[in-house]
Amino acid sequence: MAKYIKQEVPDMLKTGNQKVFYRLKTERNIDFEEFVSRMAHPGSGISRGEAIRILLTASETLASLLAEGHSVSLDEWGTFKATIGVEPDKEVDTIDGDETKRNSRSLRISGIHFQADKKLVREVDLRCKLERAGVSRVRRSPYTREERLQKALDYLSEHGFMRVKHYMELTGLGQSTAANELRAFSEDPSTGIDSTGRRATLVYINRS
Repeated sequence: MAKYIKQEVPDMLKTGNQKVFYRLKTERNIDFEEFVSRMAHPGSGISRGEAIRILLTASETLASLLAEGHSVSLDEWGTFKATIGVEPDKEVDTIDGDETKRNSRSLRISGIHFQADKKLVREVDLRCKLERAGVSRVRRSPYTREERLQKALDYLSEHGFMRVKHYMELTGLGQSTAANELRAFSEDPSTGIDSTGRRATLVYINRS
């Protein structure tokens, strides 16, 4: 039986309205070995070796087709399509500019987009029996926004740079709220905070 959690949504616009959404609780991750065992269960007519061969061949075929620029739709599974991103620390082109900042070496496949087939969604829904697992509330900071900003500035004065996880520890905010607030600080020159890097290399520094 699957369990669901009622999750509180951060009130980013300060409307005073409490909103929630529901999410499944992840019990544990099923790895490749266990997935193979589930496929090759007694009575399935599939051996363990056949299951492994089928999955690996499907994975290799899918990768080859996506690399050729195709999207791939599998009945009762869904549609796969590769997405492109810019290499870390590379500058992005403007849409109308004449400059050529990007070439094939500056771009990479950054992810695989998957859109589930409606049949798969319906099949999961039919098999799923839900049970309530509790409520997850937004982590609220005991400090005001001004106090959090000062804590960030004090931290930067001592350490030189700060990541989102450091700001979470300083303020008690959750990850998404902390990341959004730091980004807002860095976009406002009056705060004295700037940012550098992208994604995994993103850090916050004193604005010079």
